[in-house]
Amino acid sequence: MTKTSHQIRRDFLEFFRSKGHEIVPSSPLVPGNDPTLLFTNAGMVQFKDVFLGAEKRSYVRAVSSQRCVRAGGKHNDLDQVGYTARHHTFFEMLGNFSFGDYFKHDAITYAWELLTEVWKLPKERLLVTIYHTDDEAFDIWNKVVGLPPERIIRIGDNKGAPYASDNFWQMADTGPCGPCSEIFYDHGDHIAGGPPGSPDEDGDRFIEIWNNVFMQYDRQPDGTLVPLPAPCVDTGMGLERVSAVLQHVHSNYEIDLFQHLIKAAAALTRTTDLEHKSLRVIADHIRACSFLVVDGVLPSNEGRGYVLRRIIRRAIRHFWKLDGLSADGKFWRMVQPLVEVMGEAYPELAAKQTLVEQALKGEEAAFAQTLDAGMARLQDYLAASGNRIRGEQLFQLHDTYGCPPDLIADLLRENADKGWALADGALAEYEALMEQQRDRARAASKFSGVTALPTDLIATLRPTEFLGYESLDADGCRIVAIVREGKPVQQLAVGEEAVVLLDRTPFYAESGGQVGDAGQLLDPAGSRFDVRDTLKLSGTFHGHLGRLAGGTLKVGDRLSARVDEARRQATVLNHSATHLLHAALRKVLGEHVTQKGSLVAPDRLRFDFSHFQAIPAADLARIEAMVNAEIRRNAEAEVHHMGMQEALDFGAMALFGEKYGEHVRVLRMGEFSTELCGGTHVHHTGDIGVFKILSEGGVAAGVRRIEAVTGEGALAHIAAEERRLEEAASLLGGNAGDVVDKLRQLLDRQKKLERELESLKAKAAAGATSDLAASAPEVSGTKVVAARLEGLDAKSLRDAVDQLKSRLGDAVIVLASADGGKASLVAGVQGAALGKVKAGELLAHVAAQIGGKGGGRPDMAQGGGPDGPALVAALQGVPAWVADRLG
Repeated sequence: MTKTSHQIRRDFLEFFRSKGHEIVPSSPLVPGNDPTLLFTNAGMVQFKDVFLGAEKRSYVRAVSSQRCVRAGGKHNDLDQVGYTARHHTFFEMLGNFSFGDYFKHDAITYAWELLTEVWKLPKERLLVTIYHTDDEAFDIWNKVVGLPPERIIRIGDNKGAPYASDNFWQMADTGPCGPCSEIFYDHGDHIAGGPPGSPDEDGDRFIEIWNNVFMQYDRQPDGTLVPLPAPCVDTGMGLERVSAVLQHVHSNYEIDLFQHLIKAAAALTRTTDLEHKSLRVIADHIRACSFLVVDGVLPSNEGRGYVLRRIIRRAIRHFWKLDGLSADGKFWRMVQPLVEVMGEAYPELAAKQTLVEQALKGEEAAFAQTLDAGMARLQDYLAASGNRIRGEQLFQLHDTYGCPPDLIADLLRENADKGWALADGALAEYEALMEQQRDRARAASKFSGVTALPTDLIATLRPTEFLGYESLDADGCRIVAIVREGKPVQQLAVGEEAVVLLDRTPFYAESGGQVGDAGQLLDPAGSRFDVRDTLKLSGTFHGHLGRLAGGTLKVGDRLSARVDEARRQATVLNHSATHLLHAALRKVLGEHVTQKGSLVAPDRLRFDFSHFQAIPAADLARIEAMVNAEIRRNAEAEVHHMGMQEALDFGAMALFGEKYGEHVRVLRMGEFSTELCGGTHVHHTGDIGVFKILSEGGVAAGVRRIEAVTGEGALAHIAAEERRLEEAASLLGGNAGDVVDKLRQLLDRQKKLERELESLKAKAAAGATSDLAASAPEVSGTKVVAARLEGLDAKSLRDAVDQLKSRLGDAVIVLASADGGKASLVAGVQGAALGKVKAGELLAHVAAQIGGKGGGRPDMAQGGGPDGPALVAALQGVPAWVADRLG
């Protein structure tokens, strides 16, 4: 009986459990406290600090099925997904890991046992690769496993540098690295392609299904390899690939998991061709999109949210290609079929199904609106550019309006009979502009690795002991490292800036949204290091960032650490209030509310959360009142230390983007709020004093933001608001009690004056158009009006053009008005002239002469530019331009 993907996943986990491995749940797709990665892209990501020696676990063997995304940054094959047999945005990586326990022998024999004895794969269909100098691995495969030498392929340095090989793995330019051994499955000689290392290795006959990485060296900055004291094993096998092998199909898209999704997409789009590439794209993308939303990512215009938005819109585009635009969208309806096939393995997917559906449905509706605006702009570009779209315009349609170039190209092809096309070199210009944008994004990237220490330094350090929960001062703290400009140094001179690492510290390092502490490091000799921020480096080290203000410091010195007490206390109030706010939001708005990010600073708090509409004023007031009620209740802020599962059973919430170990810290404030949190907090909720919301608004699709203040900050805000109210009352000639009535009277008067002004403008425009209509010259049977009308805004100009059209019949009209040195232009064409004169082209011609821009439809267009003498000349030349067009 053919195994399902779910059974294969379970087989893998249970096999390695039987070999003494701890089954570790998949970590989120957003790596916790790791700015070096856009998404979790491999099974080893959650164990990175363990491999580096910066973190210790209670186990030395682990196994996991890790969900991964490769759709941005270094690993990005998005455009190939759906068109090849094995490219995906989302995949599951089955992996077994040894942290200084077993090594090559067990890793290789475990893999062979699972593949050939448990899964019964034919041994003659399997072959392996090894690094060309790894004789140890060769002997294990040959003498222990029994593979003949011709099925053990040595792969050398094939990437242009020493140890740059398909069979030599490294975590970074320096640090843990080592050879690897890949296992390939031969699909048979009826499929084109040769074995790895051969000229035709890129064919599909021999497919890699498992990679065993043997981390046995520490690469030094000069490139030398130093043996690790405790070699490790890191393996990875794609669930989709091995499922294809075990289910006797060639393409990953033929496995049970994908077939269920493909059939669901086919039913939604009434598509009978189950091999259609668009169905594959949809089936792949619903997995990536859904799990990204589950793990806290929502569509936005930057970072991870931008990647998600791009994947969603690509899937929607393929839905539209199959079945056209739907009133309420269809992509979101794929969530239920996904829950059916993956909900058992990942219960969080089923638990958040409604949130995922709302996010995808909202993005589809937003994309439809964006597309409408983009299509209007496309019409403008075509009118202004002689039906040719330039690269700059293609870039703007993509960058500003969200219309991808393939969509624009499709539309141009569909309207080729109208002469629509890409200008020569448009694609090359578009790609150049996109590359410039990528360069800017890379330069400003949030994922640049600024929180990492040199790898060779990490091996010499112990994790920093944090004393700041109990005290803000500590004596005898020893300097264990000084890092200046990214490199370790032994001492500092006055005026130099650096990061100082201590063996223990009361300084809180920025994490969980809470800013790092500031303060001073002092020694008895008078040296003073001013700390302006504290950062968490490489996960477990507290780096004190600042400047040496006096004396000297060197590695080994012992210092007194003094945290800025007032700054920490103000931060603490805001942090505890954030927890109360989170609980209040969930009670008032619903359980779908989850944290999407936060900033806890001394002067304010900022809290981002999932919600798909603005919060009514009444609900906002209720949330604020609920938080203040909890503050007055003055419940104790209890801290508990327990295992992760115990904490979840205790009712604790895990927060977005945070990394949690086996043992966690739980903060409980009465019965109101229980969350996992490593931050610093008040002792009782009453310490917060008062909570005041400053603002609420949207920051991305499905994400809202509240900013608030507490304690003295809240009191200062309330006092400032009272002063502004008194000032407003004084300006209105009343007191604070009747400000609203006075303001309402003033607004009523303003509206009355605006209506009177509009009426006067309309009468002036009517009078002007009457005179213009009577004196309009005729060119080839068409009345031509080109005039400047003073005192009219753009709307009044459009009304005037409409009035002239109704008076004149066959007409070509250009009207201008100016204010503050800027001219507004409106053009209109009606009747017989429409076949030869287009309003967009006419307006672009006039605007160009004054250094402006403009365009629009054939019958109506508008634009503008600088006012000046050139405007008079441009209007005077309109009759001749029209005469030339009318022949």
